[in-house]
Amino acid sequence: MAQISKRGRLKKELGLFDVYAVATGTTLSAGFFLLPGLAAAQAGPGLVLAYLLAAVPLIPAMFSIAELATAMPRAGGVYYFLDRSLGPMVGTIGGIGTWMALMLKVAFALVGMGAYIGLFVPNIPITQLAVAIAIALGILNLFGAKKSGNLQSFLVLGLMAILAVFVGDGVPHIDPDRFQGFFDAGTSALLSTAGLVYISYVGVTHIASMSEEVKNPERNLPLGVFLALGTAVVVYGLGTAVMVGTIPMETLRGDLTPVATAAESFLGRWGVIVVSVAALLAFTSVANAGTMSASRYPLAMSRDHLLPRIFRRLSGGRTPTVAILTTVLAIVALLVFLDPTKIAKLASAFQLLMFALICVAVIVMRESRIESYDPGYHAPLYPWMQIVGIVTPLWLIVEMGAMSMLVTGLFVVAGIVLFAYYGRHRVARSGALYHILARLGQQKLDAGLDPELRQILREKGLREEDPFEEVVARASVLDLDPDSDREVAFEDLVWRVSKVLADRVPASEKELVEGFLEGTRIGVTPVAKGVSLPHLRLFGMKLPEMVMVRSKRGVRVEVFDVHGGHAPEEPIHALFFLVSPEEEPKQHLRILAQIAEHADDDLFMETWMGARNEQVLKETLLHEDRFLKLRLGAAGPGADLIGRSLREIELPEGVLIALVHRDGELTVPRGRTVLRDGDRLTVIGGAKEIHALRERYR
Repeated sequence: MAQISKRGRLKKELGLFDVYAVATGTTLSAGFFLLPGLAAAQAGPGLVLAYLLAAVPLIPAMFSIAELATAMPRAGGVYYFLDRSLGPMVGTIGGIGTWMALMLKVAFALVGMGAYIGLFVPNIPITQLAVAIAIALGILNLFGAKKSGNLQSFLVLGLMAILAVFVGDGVPHIDPDRFQGFFDAGTSALLSTAGLVYISYVGVTHIASMSEEVKNPERNLPLGVFLALGTAVVVYGLGTAVMVGTIPMETLRGDLTPVATAAESFLGRWGVIVVSVAALLAFTSVANAGTMSASRYPLAMSRDHLLPRIFRRLSGGRTPTVAILTTVLAIVALLVFLDPTKIAKLASAFQLLMFALICVAVIVMRESRIESYDPGYHAPLYPWMQIVGIVTPLWLIVEMGAMSMLVTGLFVVAGIVLFAYYGRHRVARSGALYHILARLGQQKLDAGLDPELRQILREKGLREEDPFEEVVARASVLDLDPDSDREVAFEDLVWRVSKVLADRVPASEKELVEGFLEGTRIGVTPVAKGVSLPHLRLFGMKLPEMVMVRSKRGVRVEVFDVHGGHAPEEPIHALFFLVSPEEEPKQHLRILAQIAEHADDDLFMETWMGARNEQVLKETLLHEDRFLKLRLGAAGPGADLIGRSLREIELPEGVLIALVHRDGELTVPRGRTVLRDGDRLTVIGGAKEIHALRERYR
């Protein structure tokens, strides 16, 4: 999946509440409305503790997934993270197993609807109804994540409102005597029950499989997942306490509609109706969100050539049509041929294994020390949290019994077989584990994972704290004479650029020249589409510095790739020499990635070559929503700024008058600079602040 074109990327449509709704919707369903009765049969009143214990092994995995998802927001979630960290064979195991576990969870939820519908329509054909709902949700998903996400938001809001009534009215009716014998089942039974109900929580992390479609994933993904987990723990803890405290234990054991039974005891018949509506909302919610999440696994595996290319086909609305249809058909087959309630425990076991591997993945990614691994969120208490996240799930799998271990092993074997007979000959990719071995000197390092992570950096864009606009504003510009008969040699140009930079960075001209030329010789200078990005990092700098060069005739840059081969020469018309602090390697890569993303635009070179002056050249690197061009005139916008120094002008926080074009010259203004009639200003800042100024000076 080295690079995904803009056309091949999924649309970013999901905001924070969409993330929360999907994560919560895949969590509060059968685990709350169906499983407590089955858990009571094993643990008695101790089921409340079992539910809380079940959340413990999820916490390290949740923090780890949040880190990986903000570093690599790609469709496929757990599969993608395992593939890129531990290699494609482990990725295949994780992809197939998690895809299957998700589909089992969806089928389990659809069958669970039958128990509550049966309270009112005893003879309804449950399997046929579940199949019809699965097909309807699949059709909805074909219209895109936003439309199915809107349904998800509605379902979750309705569900949470009803659960608030259930818990709020139920807590005062709890009978403490019903908790007698809380620990009578024993430690082993409690742990086994925790393994059974673990499947109740795992949906909270499946939003990671849709991270490619999340807007601002570095903020919205971790925050949405944490809010969803907090909601789930509160609802499960209080909800199961209400069930145990209001229903005789002999009635609760084996009850497939425990929430309705509890509601009837303190709310009467209308309570049964209300919580049954909530159950239907929950089951529909998990089926919808699960179908969305599950369909992204075959898409991601197809992108990586581990499944046939047909699975990566997108519709006109950029939804994975074939992947969705295949997922729905598989869910229908599970409904027709299997009893999902009997394998909920097995699905839990495999999820436990996957989350243990996810914690391994974080350790591998960090220890690989790949500079382009740049998560927006870092899991705390590293590596101890990850070690707990590895040991605890494996312990629970053992406590769940031989059958769980056997089926988990079969899933692993199935993934290995698929990779060996289909994927192994189609991929030439290695995970971050390869980079650890290379760093230890055991293997020769080639391009590996780093180029793909750099592509992801381009797609994620800058962070708020990155001084990109300031770097562009302060940059020196060399506009080479297009009328000169002599073509400028790259080495001569490097000397000219280094002379400019030597006054602004802690390095001599010679050191800068050697650094830029060495980067070009060893193939770490990006060159594509007539653009080159020579770059260095130095100790002792506070902020990055840049020199921008335009050559209408073109500069010939002799470049070698990372394997030592000679890259084809092409005339370079835009060169961006960047020098950044050695202590900020990830910020350095984000700035390079931002320049590369601009240069990749089909209109960039035309705009660059046609720019009339330095101001316009610099503006080609700025997003329109991050800067404002303003010409001052006595009778026009900005008249109130004329005659005032910059230090006297009150601008929104984070907004800066970066450039002043006056009398044919471009200057970077200072606090004492007084603005004049006719000045052309370039103002930079955050998108919201620039929008407000644009409205103000319209």
